[in-house]
Amino acid sequence: MTNPIKEYGFTAVPASATALLTSTPAYPRLHANPPPIPISETPIPTTALAQRINEYAKTHLAEPTYNHSLRVYHYGLAIKKHRLAFEDWAFSDETYFLACVLHDIGTTDTNLHATHLSFEFFGGFLALRLLQDSEGGTSGSAAPREQAESVAEAIIRHQDLCEVGKITAVGQLLQLATIFDNTGSYADLVHPDTIKDVCAHFPRHHWSGCFAATIHRENGLKPWAHTTALGEEAFPAKVLGNTLMEPYE
Repeated sequence: MTNPIKEYGFTAVPASATALLTSTPAYPRLHANPPPIPISETPIPTTALAQRINEYAKTHLAEPTYNHSLRVYHYGLAIKKHRLAFEDWAFSDETYFLACVLHDIGTTDTNLHATHLSFEFFGGFLALRLLQDSEGGTSGSAAPREQAESVAEAIIRHQDLCEVGKITAVGQLLQLATIFDNTGSYADLVHPDTIKDVCAHFPRHHWSGCFAATIHRENGLKPWAHTTALGEEAFPAKVLGNTLMEPYE
């Protein structure tokens, strides 16, 4: 019998990315020379579930948001495969892919106006339902409850950047990859050639401006939104000041 804690990424890790990275025994060595990893080495899963959710995301997300989600997937696997080297980060690529491709589903115009909930929370609840309901899909296209819950947890907390406590392994990787693509933080985690290849396949289409506008739009609709915890003006300014990704905007 498989262990759902490891298989679906529930392993508890430090919520602080800094503490997580510096406490990894192999980090100093891996930190120095990240290898280039083309997207051919981090393919999208071909399972019925992954394909169903991928089609859902393509249909419901604007192209810049969909491309961001796929960049987060490839950057995250590059980090997981060659930088963190955690033996207990054994969760499946499928689970991580589902979290990536659905993590911003709450930012669509329809979903922003459908609820008073912050977009991450509504997106997590929507993902939980969507993953467990195949909605007429093929056999095997519904997720096990534990996998759906892991994805929902990661989505709800993907902007919960804090220095104390714990988070799931898949949630931490989603955080690292999203903040890397959105602000250029942790620039040493990914080789420049990996960035170039990922952006060639999934262009940014002025993502920094697009995401900053989404932040302002949600905060205008919901002044209580969780994104305000990152700084109502400081966070969008950091997104717009992403110099690492500026050449690819």
